[in-house]
Amino acid sequence: MSTKSVIKNLASVDILTAAKEEGALIGRPFYLDYEKACVLVPDAWKMKVGGIPQGTFLMAFYENEDGVSEALLLRALGPKGLPTDNDVTSSMIEYYKDNLQTAGKGNKLDDFTRYHFSFSGLECRILGTFYKDKDGSIIFGADLENFYSAHNYTVYKPSGKVLEQIVNYKDLNEVAGGVSDVKIGTVRYSSSLRFQDSAEKVPVYISPKDFIGKRTALFGMTRTGKSNTVKKIIEATVEISQKAKKETGAKDASLDPFTKTGLTKDQVGQIIFDINGEYANPNLQDEGTAIFDMFKDDVIRYSVMPKEGFKVMKVNFYNDLYSGFALATSSLNEETGDYVASFRAIDFAEPTDKSDASATTRFERKKAAYFCCLHKAGFKAPTGFKIKFSGNKDLNKMVKEDGTLDPSAGVTLEEASNWFTTIWDKYNDPYFTKYKNEKGHEWADEDLKALLVFLTRKKTPGGAANVSGYIKLRDITNLHTETVDKPFDTDIIETLRAGKIVIVDLSQGDPKVQELFSDRICVKIFEDAMRNFTALKANNFIQFYFEEAHNLFPKADSKDLKQIYNRLAKEGAKLNLGLIYATQEVSSISSNILKNTQNWFIAHLNNEDELKELRKYYDFTDFTTGLTRFSPAKDKGFVRMKTYSNPFVVPVQIDRFSAKK
Repeated sequence: MSTKSVIKNLASVDILTAAKEEGALIGRPFYLDYEKACVLVPDAWKMKVGGIPQGTFLMAFYENEDGVSEALLLRALGPKGLPTDNDVTSSMIEYYKDNLQTAGKGNKLDDFTRYHFSFSGLECRILGTFYKDKDGSIIFGADLENFYSAHNYTVYKPSGKVLEQIVNYKDLNEVAGGVSDVKIGTVRYSSSLRFQDSAEKVPVYISPKDFIGKRTALFGMTRTGKSNTVKKIIEATVEISQKAKKETGAKDASLDPFTKTGLTKDQVGQIIFDINGEYANPNLQDEGTAIFDMFKDDVIRYSVMPKEGFKVMKVNFYNDLYSGFALATSSLNEETGDYVASFRAIDFAEPTDKSDASATTRFERKKAAYFCCLHKAGFKAPTGFKIKFSGNKDLNKMVKEDGTLDPSAGVTLEEASNWFTTIWDKYNDPYFTKYKNEKGHEWADEDLKALLVFLTRKKTPGGAANVSGYIKLRDITNLHTETVDKPFDTDIIETLRAGKIVIVDLSQGDPKVQELFSDRICVKIFEDAMRNFTALKANNFIQFYFEEAHNLFPKADSKDLKQIYNRLAKEGAKLNLGLIYATQEVSSISSNILKNTQNWFIAHLNNEDELKELRKYYDFTDFTTGLTRFSPAKDKGFVRMKTYSNPFVVPVQIDRFSAKK
């Protein structure tokens, strides 16, 4: 089944008529099938239309019968040999041997030979067909329903409004440049601009619907304009979100930009994981302007380190048990050892049956033992902090002969640590054997054992301290705060649900901290969206932006589908979660994410390995040759763009992000 797009707009030009301008004729096909066309092109006609760069859009019109309104959309790929090339080459060589000039005003060629030499072949990809339906609307189908003999076609190079209509075709009954669209750049075919600089600039628009709730990739070497493109997408999303806020409740539904895009009226939340600090702080590359400066009223900034104007991302590990433990276990993901795995697997879910005294007792002991681990690792507790958990007289006397150390009455963390340490050292005491025989289970369950090993650093009761235990947590003490404010991840979710922009400045954190916080925040947002989804509550759209995504995303060979970034890619659409990521290498990203990516922006790539990976997706094969030849400095912002609603790749020069309007 072909992909179709329709434009119905009184202001739109009839491209099936306007494209046939006298000066736009470039040649005639001499071969045609379902996939490609080969066109005979004279040099004079190439010059007349301002050249035919690789990637140029062309239109082949069927002209054998009157009343057939149809044109094939082509893309120029490269030269194609002609049957007469051998004769031409032989003639050229003879002229060269005689040292005769064959070009310029003083050329020695006769008129017939000069005319014969001026023809060349051009191979083109067939992208689809424009035609008129029964209502007279111009429709695009992304394939060929039929093709005729090649001599029935003439080929034109579209420009101006015709080219604008071609590159901006959207979904059914939409027109580029409408209330919901934002200009992102202009059509650009090549690095060389001798002809293009003097030609009319053709605008390229993007629809926020293509990005909101979708997955978007930006690939290219450093300094090729990836961040600039991301900022343009953020800017476009803010504009549509603000329009939604302004127009919500309008009597005329046609004025509502979200009605136009099919989105909800709720504003779009955006969260940016800022590895380099360029979104949260002013910088020279954007005329001294950051996203924060442009949208100050809608931006909340968070930082790993205390900074003026930023909220600090820290957790009170004692007050917020679950967030703190999640960060603790995340920091140990790459640690080996059975005892570490046992620690990570501890279940801190509170007993659902409050009348179950045994379950409640075990939970309190686990929580107390975990807090003791934090205390030993250097996590400072609030002044006067005490914990309570159930012991009994026999155990209390085992710890202290007079039995005065009673944890059920409340003890300090140091006292509780001594209590648990003593119990573990004496865990081979007959008391515990008798307890197991009478109760049918051990005094300490597997979770508590794992905590006691971590606390005492002794893998066996009464043994030597032969593992690192709680020492492994010392690296994340800087993530702890003694305050009892609302957890930062909860605050972030509330901000995003209000349609604001959250910038998480990770530029001052080490890679491990960057990974911990980004993982934690993403998991919490995903879980919140999933809860709403299963409870039949509406989720407003939330967009995730990741710079230097290779630092956070799973590696290309990762098969862990439970990893949060893979889940965002595969399940985020139903939860109204969008994903925009930028990195240097296509091959550095997990295939699970790439296969679910709908929007692509490809800048300069410098090696065949990346091109090989890129060829797997859409029609980027047509551009892989040129992508390695660009100059990152001269061609900054020159990308090949494929969006969700466009059936083919468009070469675009992205506009520069700026606060100046």
